[in-house]
Amino acid sequence: MWKEIISLWKSDNLLEQAWDQSYEMLEISREMFLEAVRILRESDDVQVNLEIKKKDWIVNEYEQEVRRKVMTHCILQGAGALPSGMVLVSIVIDIERIGDYSKNILDLAAVHPERLYIPPYEKTITEIEQEIKLRFDETIDILKNQDVDKARRMMETFKAEIGGICDHIDDELVQGKVEGIPPGDYAALALYVRYLKRISAHLNNMVSSVVNPFDRIGFRELPVTDVQKKLG
Repeated sequence: MWKEIISLWKSDNLLEQAWDQSYEMLEISREMFLEAVRILRESDDVQVNLEIKKKDWIVNEYEQEVRRKVMTHCILQGAGALPSGMVLVSIVIDIERIGDYSKNILDLAAVHPERLYIPPYEKTITEIEQEIKLRFDETIDILKNQDVDKARRMMETFKAEIGGICDHIDDELVQGKVEGIPPGDYAALALYVRYLKRISAHLNNMVSSVVNPFDRIGFRELPVTDVQKKLG
């Protein structure tokens, strides 16, 4: 289905532009995430604060442009163009939210007195950061190539490799199970792992659009038997 949709969009210059802009948005959001993490975790300065916010403005402008182009395309092409247009709008909303969470990480760095370094969790947090960096690259590849198998693998491993681990850290912090962490670091870590989980979840939402119909974007893929029951 997706290959047919992409083919249809490529035949329309307006929608081709919108699709290309969504890739540009994702690349910019990736840059924002990498820089925000660097500042919080590797540096004591926040000198590039305004630069990241400028990138966020660009992402917001792109989102509005994509919406306008999708709306224009749907008006010109009729109801048949609506499903594919709605999918693209859903994707750019997720990209914009990633930009917002990257800004949240930067805001956290601005109020945290020095780089965030928590020995009891350092190895785990570093692994989560590296996994999300990898998932940015995978998401771009999945969307460009409409790789269903790769999308499924990414969706299936989200909870085990990102979501569940972040929840476990937050649970331990809230329950006071870890001692020796200063209050400021305690609060910063709780917020940070929540931001990391949400960024990864939005990447997951995007790749789910390659596997799922529009109404199930952001949800797990239904087994074939469940789909059959749903249809009749």
